[in-house]
Amino acid sequence: MQETTESGPNPEATSESNVMNELCDALRYLGDASYAILPKDLAHNLGDLKKSFLSTIRSFIDQDIQWVEARVSGGDRLREEWAQKCRDKSEGAPEPVN
Repeated sequence: MQETTESGPNPEATSESNVMNELCDALRYLGDASYAILPKDLAHNLGDLKKSFLSTIRSFIDQDIQWVEARVSGGDRLREEWAQKCRDKSEGAPEPVN
């Protein structure tokens, strides 16, 4: 195996990074072109509509996250109540007779 003393960037990683950058640039260009073919007012209205739609989805996701957090907290509370009831029963239970 050949050892290298250079501490420069890995050529394979740089090549992969360049490919990813090129793909991102191509997708960005296609996105820009998809709005550029529309009349300016229509492109802006469509963009506003999409942003509004995505904001609504984000709101639903935030509400769902809050619901899950509340359920997990409720589960913790119930688990503690059940554990306390089990401790109370075991402390107050009479000893078995042999």
